[in-house]
Amino acid sequence: MKRLPAHIAAMEEKALLFAVFFLFLSTSAVAIRPERSLVAVARRAALENGLGRTPQMGWNSWNHFGCNINETIIQQTADAMVDTGLAKLGYDYINIDDCWAAYDRDSQGNLIANPSTFPSGIKALADYVHGKGLKLGVYGDAGSRTCSNEMPGSLGYEEQDAKTFASWGVDYLKYDNCNDEGLSPQPRYINMSKALQSCGRKIFFSLCEWGVDDPAKWAGSVGNSWRTTGDIQDNWESMTAIADSNDKWASYAGPGGWNDPDMLEVGNGGMTTEEYRSHFSIWALAKAPLLIGCDIRSLSNDTKVILSNVNVIAVNQDELGVQGHKAQQGDQEVWAGPLTGGRVAVVLWNRGSAEASITAYWSSIGLNESTVVDAHNLWTDEITSSVKGQLNETVDTHACKMYVLTPK
Repeated sequence: MKRLPAHIAAMEEKALLFAVFFLFLSTSAVAIRPERSLVAVARRAALENGLGRTPQMGWNSWNHFGCNINETIIQQTADAMVDTGLAKLGYDYINIDDCWAAYDRDSQGNLIANPSTFPSGIKALADYVHGKGLKLGVYGDAGSRTCSNEMPGSLGYEEQDAKTFASWGVDYLKYDNCNDEGLSPQPRYINMSKALQSCGRKIFFSLCEWGVDDPAKWAGSVGNSWRTTGDIQDNWESMTAIADSNDKWASYAGPGGWNDPDMLEVGNGGMTTEEYRSHFSIWALAKAPLLIGCDIRSLSNDTKVILSNVNVIAVNQDELGVQGHKAQQGDQEVWAGPLTGGRVAVVLWNRGSAEASITAYWSSIGLNESTVVDAHNLWTDEITSSVKGQLNETVDTHACKMYVLTPK
């Protein structure tokens, strides 16, 4: 097992970490495992670029469009983000994934936009997006070429590309890991992190290393989020497997840096409404980035209702910043995590093939067995008063029920 970064283990920081840790315990009604709290506090002190204090929210082009993107689609998406009201809920990043750049760099070695699909250039697009009150993200790669092989990578060009992004007004960089020339991920990602921190603009750094080198263990001082899994697919099997894979890294997340189980598939058509509701609920509880992956220019009503649930979004954006985790195993699962004010978020998730009864026991979700709570159902907006000891509900197959429990 790899060691935590040296700055976390240093004696002069240990005293501060333990002081903050015990202060947190003394002010919370929820019992958190000490190792989870300690690592979370250490993570929060790691990267000081002021970004990602809560998980990022926005949109990314890849899951729906792949390489079939152009500046008109990006402009229309920015328009739709505002027109649908999603922007007011916190979805503020408009992120262009792979295939936005020309195949080759210019004569000065600079990245340039593909003239046939982004003829106005990325700076003009950033200006348009900023004019909507939103932020623009772009995609790059820590290897010699991107994963589509349609764009140059940034290996050996980190400082030059970071300055280019800054000059365009870019706010977010998703940094992939293809064509790595056989080099270890860590130095390549560290090089870009340093370049971004000295480029003259605050740019959110999203590492997309797919979890191959356990980035949760080292990326806290490097970026604002890091992929913990391979790419998500728009189906139940992929979504549930990725949720499980991401869960084991829960203790490494916190304000400033988040585990990333990949972008949302909600609305792309491969799952049922109940499955998408479960997908959104678990991602919110797990403090995952909420990056919409469908075409928001043509949202169905069901999709808009899921993505617009302010109660669920509030769990994801809670300032305590502790990632919820799987608290009870089996086909009938319970996921839970602490929130500010001594509250607890709970998801009763039925992964079985038939309707089932699920019980969340206070002892498994960090509440004292004598604690009495009001249980707020985040999808129906109903409140059940004076619940004690456990919460029991019947849940449809592949569906979930999500609550915030507030001690009385």
